[in-house]
Amino acid sequence: FVIAGADIQHVPCGPDDDFLTELERSIKNTWPKPKMLVLNYPSNPTTECVELEFFEKVIKIAKEHEIWVVQDLAYADIAFDGYVAPSIMQVKGAKDIAVEFFSLSKSYNMPGWRVGFMVGNPTLVGALAKIKSYLDYGMFTPIQVAAIEALEGDQTCVQEISDMYQDRRDVLCGGLNSIGWEVTPPKATMFVWAKIPESYQAMGSLEFTKKLLKIAKVGVSPGVGFGDYGDQYVRFGLIENEHRTRQAIRGIREMFKADGLL
Repeated sequence: FVIAGADIQHVPCGPDDDFLTELERSIKNTWPKPKMLVLNYPSNPTTECVELEFFEKVIKIAKEHEIWVVQDLAYADIAFDGYVAPSIMQVKGAKDIAVEFFSLSKSYNMPGWRVGFMVGNPTLVGALAKIKSYLDYGMFTPIQVAAIEALEGDQTCVQEISDMYQDRRDVLCGGLNSIGWEVTPPKATMFVWAKIPESYQAMGSLEFTKKLLKIAKVGVSPGVGFGDYGDQYVRFGLIENEHRTRQAIRGIREMFKADGLL
C-alpha cells in the first residue's frame, strides 16, 4: 500500500463498536471512495474471531461498493475450545472480489522462513505475482521443499502446536484472573489482548508496559503501538513455556501487592 501511495484509513472495531456498521459509515463518508478493505481474522492483536456469516456480510458490502477485500488467515489453525476459523473463500462469489493470505509461520512453527500463499481473485493474485518479481529472485529452494512437505505430510503437528498455545493461554489467563486482572481467554491466535487494570488506566499502555518491564520483569506490547484505539490494552504473546508464564504471573502479582492492589 505504501508503494502504491495509498491513504490508509482505520475502521473502529472495539468492544463497543459494530464493525460492519462502522465500515459502511466509513465507506459512505470517505472520498475518494475506498478501493480495498484489509481484514485479519482471527485478529492480531485483538484476538477477535468471527463466524462465516460475518464474511458473507463483508462480501455483500464490498460488492455493493465495488471494493476489493484482502483477508489475512495467518492464525487459521491456532484455535481453541472447538472454534474453527472460517475462510472468506467459503463465501459464494468471494473470488469475484476477494483474496486470502495464509502463512506457514504459525500453523507449522516456521516463523522467519517467510513462506505462505495467496488465493482468490485472479486479478489480485496476478498483481502480487508481478510485484513479487521486482522485489526478489524467488524463495530458497529447500524452503519450498520443506513447505510442500509440511502441507502434504502428517498434520498431527498442527494440532500439537495449537494445543501447546492453548495450554499456555490457560496458564496465563488463569493466572491473571487469579490476581485480579480480568481477561477473557481468546478463542484463537497466539496472543492475549488484555485491558489494562483500572488502577493503571491513566498511565496509558506505553507507560504501563514500561512499568511491567521494570517492576514485574514482564515484557508485553503496548496497545497504542497497534493504533490509537489500543491505548487501553496490552498484548501478551504466548511465546514462553508454562513455567516461565507462571514466573511472569508471580512478578505481576508482586507489583500489584506493592501498589496496594492485593
